[in-house]
Amino acid sequence: MADQIESELLRGSMDLMVLSVLAQSPKYGYLLQKALSDNSQQQIKLSAGTMYPLLHRLEEAGLVSSRWDDSTGRRRKWYELTAKGRKKLVKQAELWQQYANCINRLLTEIKLVIPAPATQS
Repeated sequence: MADQIESELLRGSMDLMVLSVLAQSPKYGYLLQKALSDNSQQQIKLSAGTMYPLLHRLEEAGLVSSRWDDSTGRRRKWYELTAKGRKKLVKQAELWQQYANCINRLLTEIKLVIPAPATQS
């Protein structure tokens, strides 16, 4: 059950995560995967089979644009945020923050105590 919940949360926030990483700078697929993993402390790892259909969908929606480049000696498709994508990112980020605040209030109200993760020494 926990895996199902985690995958549902991930599925509902993948657009926001990808748009936020692309807001930093244009990236090709591997760099995007690495940035998602690094920025999430290795908690988010999107497979190519998940990421590329998502990028194509975002491109069809006009939220990202792409271009081919082979200046590094290897042909890569680079993705970057469009103006429409930046507006969508801002709106989604605001909604996500409101949602997270709501969940935090609910958890605080029931006084749910979540132990802090153990630190590795």
